Amino acid sequence: MTPAETPRSGAVGSDPAGRPRLAFLGPEGTFTEAALRRLVDPAAADLVPASSVPAALAAVRAGEVDSAVVPIENSVEGGVSATLDDIGSSEELQIRAEVLVPISFVLVGRPGLALADVRRVSTHTHAWAQVRGWMHAHLPDAEFTPASSTAAGARLLLPAERADDAGAAPVVDAAVCAPLVAEQTGLPVLAEGIEDVPGAVTRFVLVSRPGPLPEPTGADKTTVAVPLPHDHPGALREILDQFATRGINLSRIESRPTGEGMGRYSFSIDLEGHLAEERVGAALAALRRSFPGVRFLGSYPRAERRAVHVPPHVTDEAYRRGADWVRGILAR
Repeated sequence: MTPAETPRSGAVGSDPAGRPRLAFLGPEGTFTEAALRRLVDPAAADLVPASSVPAALAAVRAGEVDSAVVPIENSVEGGVSATLDDIGSSEELQIRAEVLVPISFVLVGRPGLALADVRRVSTHTHAWAQVRGWMHAHLPDAEFTPASSTAAGARLLLPAERADDAGAAPVVDAAVCAPLVAEQTGLPVLAEGIEDVPGAVTRFVLVSRPGPLPEPTGADKTTVAVPLPHDHPGALREILDQFATRGINLSRIESRPTGEGMGRYSFSIDLEGHLAEERVGAALAALRRSFPGVRFLGSYPRAERRAVHVPPHVTDEAYRRGADWVRGILAR
């Protein structure tokens, strides 16, 4: 889906005027909202903050929203397990677009609090993983309090959302968040640029219910999930061979537990190319024969728009020449 595309008027999840509704990992000010604003025109859509990745995707499945934007991969921490597990195992969804967002963090604190007085810090677990080195060097005794998002952690510092009563929201001294959150809330910034790896990026995807695929662009990516029906020697090689023999490069492969018991895993895979290409379609068809549970999760333009290199012997034209040769023999 390009920024100009919107669901048809009257679609499930749209308002009566036909404006699309898009969920994102909220509240306002998250990196996910920033990603959404790069993918669609926010003035032409209703943005719906969700409390978690599963909640955002559940809203898509229920028809409450047209699409959702969620994080799927970080250049430092790797795959976002909540997203990979949900789209790889629950009711089928489809990735329609992706975007890369540079990530930089600030530490905000309660008004009047000095950096040296910080004892409890809240943020999302992926954000915490990207600032652990800085925290160890500057706040080695600080206690980490997980939050559903970086913005949610920061909002715990606001008087209207902070409570000291037992069983209420945890009280924290500071939070790791995006600079935008500091601007929106007015919370004082105690430190800037606290990420351990400058230049880190997070990849976000636009997810909807299954539908027509975007047209191939020559710079595409396809995502699949391949559960192993049973563990056996060479199982991973069987999967990889289907891609290697067809000249398909994998840009990401991760194993995720299926939750069905120890040793039961599914492989989440990003590959270069579009399902409409002969080599990609043939590879997935072969996978489906050997691994019936394989799940197609979308073909969509790569965020970098960098053209995929296709070896000459596996181009669509090469496949056609091969098929013509076989048909010629059979027609004798």
